[in-house]
Amino acid sequence: MVRFFFASLLFAGALASCAPRQQATAGVTVTPVLIKVSEPAARGGTLTVQGRYLGGPATGRVRLGADASGRGGYVFPASAVRSWTDGEIVLTIPQDAPVGGSWLFVEVGGRQSTGLPYSVRQ
Repeated sequence: MVRFFFASLLFAGALASCAPRQQATAGVTVTPVLIKVSEPAARGGTLTVQGRYLGGPATGRVRLGADASGRGGYVFPASAVRSWTDGEIVLTIPQDAPVGGSWLFVEVGGRQSTGLPYSVRQ
């Protein structure tokens, strides 16, 4: 019985040493993904962005008017944020936001999301 006990402990230890090690998730950064944006709205209207891994207002920002690669454009000020969760951002479109069609991106912790087309109406 004692031999069986020690053999099973050795076997369990060998299995544990072969298993992949868990890594801390604090340093892991995931690329934000945009899924859907609300219908075009005028300045002063509401813009809703739905996605995954959108972070929060402390680590993220929303860029409008960027080209298809995400460069340039208008960054929404923090005062435009109505609410921000990991899955949805609700913003008020500021009066100085660019009018017309462009691309919308979210940047979280230095990582840029996928882009979606969006327009601000006059």
